[in-house]
Amino acid sequence: MNEVRIDKWMWAVRIFKTRTVALDACKKGRVLIDNVSVKPSRMIRVGDVVQVRKPPVTFSFKVLGLSDKRMGAKLVPQFMENVTPPEQYEILELNKISGFVDRQRGTGRPTKKERRDLDQFTDKFDFDEFDWDE
Repeated sequence: MNEVRIDKWMWAVRIFKTRTVALDACKKGRVLIDNVSVKPSRMIRVGDVVQVRKPPVTFSFKVLGLSDKRMGAKLVPQFMENVTPPEQYEILELNKISGFVDRQRGTGRPTKKERRDLDQFTDKFDFDEFDWDE
């Protein structure tokens, strides 16, 4: 097997949960090879670097092997290498931290977990030195 469809490969190596989701990501232009969005029928080869945009992060994967059959999670490292830059993971962490601080209006009260996380986050800063009445 020298080539395989990109949507099948992304599903096989567990980047996406279903082939339909992988297909939709390709159609929406969220899958790139050489900074060019690709169609689901695009054939990939060993050595290609696939970029997948899952906002706010762009993940990068190097193709090490080809398969069109879904595999167990333990076998995935034989078929792909995650080459995502560390900066992308920092963006993901910042989003997790700031996600519960900037609640959209009307989404309801914070859950118990969100409340604890918010309290833990705000306890890191000393707000007593601010005069809120100015």
